[in-house]
This record gives sequence, structure tokens and C-alpha cells, in this order.
Amino acid sequence: DCQILCLTFEALEFILLGLSGYPKFEMSFSALVLIMYLVILSGNGVLIILSIFDSRLHTPMYFFLGNLSFLDICYTSCSVPSILVSLISKKRNISFSGCTLQMFFVFAMGSTECLLLGMMAFDRYVAICNPLRYPIIMSKRVCILMSSVSWLSGGINSAVQTSLAMRLPFCGTNIINHFTCEILAVLKLACADISLNIITMSIANIIFLVLPLLVIFFSYMFILYTILRMNSATGRRKAFSTCSAHLTVVIIFFGTIFFMYSKPKSQDLNREDKLQTSDKLIPLFYGEVIPMLNPIIYSLRNKDVKAAVKHMLNQKGIQ
Repeated sequence: DCQILCLTFEALEFILLGLSGYPKFEMSFSALVLIMYLVILSGNGVLIILSIFDSRLHTPMYFFLGNLSFLDICYTSCSVPSILVSLISKKRNISFSGCTLQMFFVFAMGSTECLLLGMMAFDRYVAICNPLRYPIIMSKRVCILMSSVSWLSGGINSAVQTSLAMRLPFCGTNIINHFTCEILAVLKLACADISLNIITMSIANIIFLVLPLLVIFFSYMFILYTILRMNSATGRRKAFSTCSAHLTVVIIFFGTIFFMYSKPKSQDLNREDKLQTSDKLIPLFYGEVIPMLNPIIYSLRNKDVKAAVKHMLNQKGIQ
């Protein structure tokens, strides 16, 4: 009986395949993942420390950037350690509860980041298009409220998606052809109708992908209009430089995540395993490469961050 098989299966564990089909690449790949993870921890950690202890960075822009850096650390810490253990020790099993927790936190962090990037675009819009009212509109209380809404909404969305996915009966196999308990990979194992999951994910796509993208699009349309009306070339360059880092992150992040989650159709869940290598690497890309690039992108052309780093290093040198 399917229900008996599924109950027995749920009491056991999942097997994460990862790169088991390419054993020669596992050690070199694990070294690459470890290096990127250390860069993520150090780069984002420095941005968090600077945004907290440097008074010159106590602005809404760096408040949201600190939130983004903390989120990226949490995001990668939910999955990278288990990936490294799997690659190095060849221990590929994960308990049902462990899989549920991993799915919840990874999905929550991804949803929250989508909203945070939209909030950051709105912040840039107010700063450039309404500079005189900027301190009033983007007050400390408003920034905390916007950040809290992002984190709470991401958590609620993840709780709904995770609970709907993990309540399904799983029959036949417990092998997940992925590095982590990625929700689409887990849904492939279900032996029940996943129409409700597809509907709720489509609604979530509108809220966490389409709406933030609309906010970003219209914010930058107004920003571009305002910049083109500026008489000062120096002012235009300064306005462009404050937006370029965020716009670069938005293009990279949404470009990859939209490709992965925009159309969770049932036929996509039934493809052959040999065709799923890209499905495994793309989430790993936005789950680790993008968090590694974020502090680099935000620091390269940001004079405030560079000055804060120099100030921090000078203080350590004096001590």
C-alpha cells in the first residue's frame, strides 16, 4: 500500500546525490566551495561590522546592506556545511527533519533577499528623487519596519511552501538528485498530486519575484529620469555610482533565481536525472557565488566603504 510505504519512507532519510556521478571532481569542487564560503564569511562579516561600528555608515543604504550581508551569511550557512560534509566524507544521507529545516531556511533566506533588494531600490529612489524628504521618509523606524517585513514575509512564505512540500507522501525512492533539499528536487519524489504546490509557488513567484522586480524597475525609471535632468555632470556620475552596485546585484540575482523558480511546471519535475546537472549548479550559483560577489560589488566603487575599511585598519595599526 502506498500510504504504508510512504510512512515508512518518511521515518527514514533522504540521500543527496550531489556530484556522486563525477567522483574525480568532488575533492577539487569541495576545495572551491570551501574557499568561496570563507570569502563569503569574511567579506560579508566585514560589511556587517563596518555598518554597525562606523558612524559614517549609519544610513538607510548601509542598514539594508548590513541586512543583506547578514542574510547572505545565513543563506550559505544553511547549506554549504552539509555540502562540504557530503563531498569530503561521502556521507550523503540527511534525516527527514534535517531536510525539512534546510529547505525552510534556504527558501526563507531566498524570499527575504528578493524583498530586501526591492527595498534597497526604493531607498535609492527616495535618496535621488526626493533628497530633501529622504531623512523623513527613510527614518530609522521606517527602515526597521521595512526590514522586519522582509524577514517576516520570507519566513511565512517558506513555512507555507515547506509544510506543503513535506506533507506529501514520498514513494519509490528517497534519492534527491541535488546538493541540498531543494524544493523542486524534493517534489520530484512525491507520489501524489502536486497541483497545490504549483499554485502556491506561482502565487509566491508573483509576490517575491514579480512585485520586487516591478518596484526595482519603476524606481530606476524615476531615478534615470531624475539623473538625466541634472545639470551637473558630477552629480550625475555620483548618482549613477550609488546605484550601479545595487543594479548589478539585482541583475545577477534575479537573472538566476527567476530562471529557476519562475515556471515550476509539473513536466519540469519529471525530467531525466542526466538532464539535471544545470538544475543542481544554478541554485549553487546564486546560493554561494552571488553572496561572495555582493561585498565585492558593493565595495569596489563605494568610497564610503573603502574609507571605513581604511579607518578600521588604521585604528588596528595604532592599537
